[in-house]
Amino acid sequence: MENTNITEDTAIKNIKDAVLGLDYGDVLIKVHNSKIVQIEVTQKKRFDDFKGSAGI
Repeated sequence: MENTNITEDTAIKNIKDAVLGLDYGDVLIKVHNSKIVQIEVTQKKRFDDFKGSAGI
């Protein structure tokens, strides 16, 4: 049972780190048989004040 707690703690820490490491993006948590089996992070960059060489 203790090994399960270590795994759960590690998963929760990884999810927390993924969320805190993002300005914009997604964190997808995949679950199989009630256990977290995968964490996917998609990071997005925003360029709100970007103007290209053509002044666009």
